Amino acid sequence: MRVVVTDLAAERGGQHVFSGLFFSLEQGNALVITGENGSGKSTLLRIICGLLEPVRGFIRLESGEGLLDLQSSLHYLGHQNAMKPSLTVRENLQYWRTFNGNPHIEIDDALEQVGLIGIDHLPFGYLSTGQKRRVSIAKLLVSYRPIWVVDEPTAGLDEASEKRFANLMKAHLAEGGMIIAATHIPLGLEGAQRIDLGAYQTESAD
Repeated sequence: MRVVVTDLAAERGGQHVFSGLFFSLEQGNALVITGENGSGKSTLLRIICGLLEPVRGFIRLESGEGLLDLQSSLHYLGHQNAMKPSLTVRENLQYWRTFNGNPHIEIDDALEQVGLIGIDHLPFGYLSTGQKRRVSIAKLLVSYRPIWVVDEPTAGLDEASEKRFANLMKAHLAEGGMIIAATHIPLGLEGAQRIDLGAYQTESAD
């Protein structure tokens, strides 16, 4: 299985952001996308997830048996945590586990892996910024999808939580998964492919 991006170009607000982007990502590998604010990192991730349309080019998920559906094969962790504040942590994770399908590890195990065991009964809205982000990371664990697309995934995390998430990413890659991450700071993914979107800008973007 591999993700292939060919001659991709994007606009935001009617202005070109980047163009001429090519890459391929194989199973067990990660891609780290960097660039200044406005270079199009979040735009690229949203295009990969099918939330935005590119101006040009295409993205496909290939396997030995032909093309696969990319959007149903990925988890997306954006800037927002995509959780309902009034629902408990467990209720939120159960919703996503049902919605995404392919149940993976149990909710209690996922919370333990992100260092939040014992808070499943609390409303999500009661949590601190870092706790909310860790619950959103647990969402990646409770149902299996081979591709993780993550946008500034460590925002709001302390150093211990950053290390914990780095280990979770490494475990996902070791199991044959793939990660596409946009970030300003190192994620601890040694050997990852890297793209600086600043090199693909066609016009300066605000």
